[in-house]
Amino acid sequence: MRNHHVRVWPSTETHAREEELAWTIAAFATSNPRVTDAVTEMVACRVVDNAAVALAAINRQPVASARAMALCHPREGGATLYGLPPETRVHAEWAAWANATAVRELDYHDTFLAADYAHPGDTLAPIIAIAQQTGQNGKDLLRAAAVAYEVHVALVKAISLHAHKKDHMAHLLPASVAGIGALLNLPTDTVYHAVNQAVHLGFSTRQSRKGGITSWKAYVPGYSGKTAIEAVDRAMRGEGAPNPVYEGADSVIAWMLDGPDGSYMVTLPEPGEAPEGILETYTKAHSAEYQAQALIDLAIEVRGGVDLSRVEKVRLHTSHHTHYVIGTGANDPQKMDPEASRETLDHSIMYILAVALEDGAWHHENSYTSERAARPETVALWRKVETREDPVWTARYHADDPSERAFGGRLEIIMDNGQVISAEKAVADAHPNGAKPWAWNDYVSKFDSLTANMIARSERDRFIGAAQNLAGLAATDLQILHPELPEGATAPTTPTGKGLFDWGLSAVLSRRKPF
Repeated sequence: MRNHHVRVWPSTETHAREEELAWTIAAFATSNPRVTDAVTEMVACRVVDNAAVALAAINRQPVASARAMALCHPREGGATLYGLPPETRVHAEWAAWANATAVRELDYHDTFLAADYAHPGDTLAPIIAIAQQTGQNGKDLLRAAAVAYEVHVALVKAISLHAHKKDHMAHLLPASVAGIGALLNLPTDTVYHAVNQAVHLGFSTRQSRKGGITSWKAYVPGYSGKTAIEAVDRAMRGEGAPNPVYEGADSVIAWMLDGPDGSYMVTLPEPGEAPEGILETYTKAHSAEYQAQALIDLAIEVRGGVDLSRVEKVRLHTSHHTHYVIGTGANDPQKMDPEASRETLDHSIMYILAVALEDGAWHHENSYTSERAARPETVALWRKVETREDPVWTARYHADDPSERAFGGRLEIIMDNGQVISAEKAVADAHPNGAKPWAWNDYVSKFDSLTANMIARSERDRFIGAAQNLAGLAATDLQILHPELPEGATAPTTPTGKGLFDWGLSAVLSRRKPF
């Protein structure tokens, strides 16, 4: 592996662009790295995982709105959309917008946690869309996915965004650009400029994940994918971008991260070295923020010995990230509000523990209904839950050795007679180091569970077969990676007339005038 030391350069210093992090990312992306069998299998798993959660969310309001926007941008020979026939094609950037939003909506796909947070599977939507529109094959797609995951994991390990209240989109964008560059075998110079533009546009605050969390949380990957595609398109036309975006005197590090004295070490593969970052990432067995995964498993395990009517207090000792992002350390009253949005509840470990303790299960829909959140006994238990940062769990969260990393905590249930029931879990059962590490069959089972009674058996089999044979897919087969649902199962399937993009479209005007 190659270590790249990135720091802010005073204006008085002169450096070659080959010394910039953006160039190092671009050079790796365009190095045509080999892909191992283990990575090939895991990319296939994540293609299945993304499709599972996207189809499960297909008619939820944010997903339907994103798709309606995309349908206003049809293109012959463009990219396909989850749930719709392959004949329905839109511009690739809008397919990325709609499909990535569908994947993200339920907060139910893959994750990587280190210095920062990430959902690396968010890179797949723009890569697949561009592959479909430009006629790339499965082998090209596989290489692009491996590169995107590698860049994403490397940045998340090295550079903390959340410490400065910046959203993790800032690492997603350059990773997506790197994947597209690898997919198309673009010149390093082109990818370099696209990375600079993507990072320049990729910074926003974490307010999207704090307070009253809205559907924008689901749209962030769609916005990122669309922006990445536009950055690559502009760079392919010979246009440059602000640089050096990481090292400059007015760069993102200088003014948005650690400041003029900030420095980081980013590690990427050497030429000829296979990228394996995806193997350090992990998906979710439960539809909730990743830091909650192990704790849901733990709550389900311990609940049998607890009389919930006699609970005085529930105390979770956990990492800094868990305490401050989804715990009481966030100081978000919305996380304790029965009328909070689903997006807020899936980032409230207090709510999640209460429901998991009561129900002994977790469901991507039933666990979040307004009726479920409003049960008096649930609200009472919910408000007895508090979190505390524990330096031991924080240290394990950030351990350099993947086998030592832990994202769970120690749960103390204090009864009204003073008895303390204590248990802990380091990682989720589905984690690579967990009690039941997930493999191909688990991803297929998740797909089948979430899409039961939605998809025709023949279409299901065609999709699973295509994903399993990803490296062997011809360009014309990539449309199978966005499974089609039966007629009438997906809505909308045409522009709705509700938005600005609908204005003047003949498909809309034949029905009614927008607005």
